[in-house]
Amino acid sequence: MKVKHAPPTPGVSPLPAAPPGVIAAALLLLTALLFARAIGHDFVNYDDPDYVTANVHVKAGLTGDGIAWALRSGEASNWHPLTWVSHLADGSLFGLNPRGHHATSVLLHALNAALAFLALRRLTGALWTSALCAAWFAWHPLRVESVAWVAERKDVLSGFFWFAALWAYAVYAERRRERRPDAWRPYALALGAFALGLMAKPMLVTLPCVLLLLDVWPLRRIGGGQPESVVRLVVEKLPWFAFAAASSVATFLVQSGGGSVTAALSLSDRLGNAVVSVVRYLGKLAWPFDLAVLYPHPGEWPTRTIVACLVIIVGLTAFAVWQRRRRPWLAIGWLWFLGTLVPVIGLVQVGVQAMADRYTYLPMLGVQLAVLWTACELAGSPAVRRWGLALAALVLLGGAARTWDQIGVWKNSFTLFSHALAVTEKNYVAHDNRGLFLFQSGKVAEALADYRAALAINPGYFTANNNLGHALAVIGRPAEAVPLYRAALTQKPDHLEVRNNLANALSDLGQLPEAMEHYAFVLARQPEHVNALNGSAVVLAMQGKLPEAKARLEQSLRLAPDNASAHHNLGNVCSMLGDHAAASRHYRRAAELKPGGGPGRGTAPEPAK
Repeated sequence: MKVKHAPPTPGVSPLPAAPPGVIAAALLLLTALLFARAIGHDFVNYDDPDYVTANVHVKAGLTGDGIAWALRSGEASNWHPLTWVSHLADGSLFGLNPRGHHATSVLLHALNAALAFLALRRLTGALWTSALCAAWFAWHPLRVESVAWVAERKDVLSGFFWFAALWAYAVYAERRRERRPDAWRPYALALGAFALGLMAKPMLVTLPCVLLLLDVWPLRRIGGGQPESVVRLVVEKLPWFAFAAASSVATFLVQSGGGSVTAALSLSDRLGNAVVSVVRYLGKLAWPFDLAVLYPHPGEWPTRTIVACLVIIVGLTAFAVWQRRRRPWLAIGWLWFLGTLVPVIGLVQVGVQAMADRYTYLPMLGVQLAVLWTACELAGSPAVRRWGLALAALVLLGGAARTWDQIGVWKNSFTLFSHALAVTEKNYVAHDNRGLFLFQSGKVAEALADYRAALAINPGYFTANNNLGHALAVIGRPAEAVPLYRAALTQKPDHLEVRNNLANALSDLGQLPEAMEHYAFVLARQPEHVNALNGSAVVLAMQGKLPEAKARLEQSLRLAPDNASAHHNLGNVCSMLGDHAAASRHYRRAAELKPGGGPGRGTAPEPAK
């Protein structure tokens, strides 16, 4: 028995029928070609260090120890072991060559374009409408952040399992309708895909609710003379809800423990931003310009803005409910959109953003589904269908052109954050991260200007205080660095790198007892902190405690044999102890590792989070 599908899709376009496999292959190929521009891009200094470039596990590649770490890790304030495994695999295959990491994300997104089509067609029976919906999803500029940002691998990877689960669930529904005894097989496949998706990104917790929506339309498992009951369908989803609950608890605990959940915003401010963000997302769908890697949270929106957005949301919801019998896809698509946004809408505020393009990767498909199936129904006459097809082609081509352009924004950290500063206001994170890129490129004066601009907007911003202090210390102005480090520590008093940086600056200023206090703080919590061992050894040598200094430097070199500053410092200590042969050996090694380099201890800038 064939599943009855609600939308009147026959004749949606003058296009002839085509094998679904051919359409899926075309979507995969065209999507890969569109996003191939990202393959030539660099890593960026926003989250990519946490996920790849400074992650010792990822750099070590896919190993047994790495997989064990991925399963238990709450690093980057998330529990997503499958995402970590994908990065570990890339580490083995490509090392730190960004081209391979980008290519993996592009391939996953291209696969998602094909899977989205296959899932929608299986659910609805509509061939070309499903193809248009999948293309609009895949080629929209809002997808760029999820694909071109290596750290957002979790979006495209979890999306793969989302669409796989939808396809398998559609097969399950067909077999249930036909009362086939093997219906449990696609059910198990769908549930397994859901579990894997949660391990790629916990945002998939809303999938059980989306499946209940799909049971209403297009699967029509409720009403219409079907034998299914709402209670039975809910019971059927209990394993799904159990997985979702476990993932939600794990995510909240990890994000709270990692310091990502903030209580700085009141509930009313978070609710207000959630209301405004829904409408802003719809605006970005219709007019995808001025897209940014980070939209600063305003804190409090004007009441009139919140009220206006609330009126829009209530109006759209009321219209969808009013049309639920004649055009059920409107309510289903709209509720898909609203429901899947709940985990990321900011009711529990994670990070400093008001909204994010990456959060639309799966939710926006609900709106696109509602729009296209309505357009399909309204395209009654052949002339209207031809005009509709032309309009659809224009939208797709225009979106693809904007997508190609937006991919260019992600070329490197400078282009990314310069663009963000051009299209947003008071973006202190963008100033700070552009400053970090400039500093690491040797443009110190420009970097200092960006750091100061960030602090002018948000004087208490942790990373900008640390980074400005780091830059000033490196150019020989430790007295100016000290108060900046102290300001950073008021935000994160247990941050070991800032403690170490402060100790280094105090040492340069001759404030040795306090410097040793901070080194001791670091080493008590991380005994193998190479820079703290090195720096504290310098202070011990300055205090005349040469044997202790030598022991710490030797320990530092056992941990990091190629640390040029530790070799140079050990050479100094050996010379002071009268062991000139050892001193010469360490001086030569320091010169080999860092020609022209002198003594040092190591300081750390901090990419913005």
